[in-house]
Amino acid sequence: MYFAVISTDVADSLPLRKQVREQHLARLHDLNEQGRLLIAGPHPATDEANPEKPAFTGSLVVAEFENLQQAQAWADADPYIKAGVYEQVVVKPYLKVLP
Repeated sequence: MYFAVISTDVADSLPLRKQVREQHLARLHDLNEQGRLLIAGPHPATDEANPEKPAFTGSLVVAEFENLQQAQAWADADPYIKAGVYEQVVVKPYLKVLP
């Protein structure tokens, strides 16, 4: 089953993100290589295509896990949590309907 990992950043999170971005992305690449990643990416703080000062308000990951406990454990191990990027992380089941 798919699970959505919905994360909310602390204010001015970009410097914290940069510190552990490669480790964060490596985990996503692993899920993708296993064929379990549906979508992943950050929520920009603005709708500008090329903002003068990039900033993010959070992230969304939708991936396949055996159950909610495994999804929560995966989310809890994100390097962004240890680095203090995320203020809140919510994990909930996700049902893909379209496309």
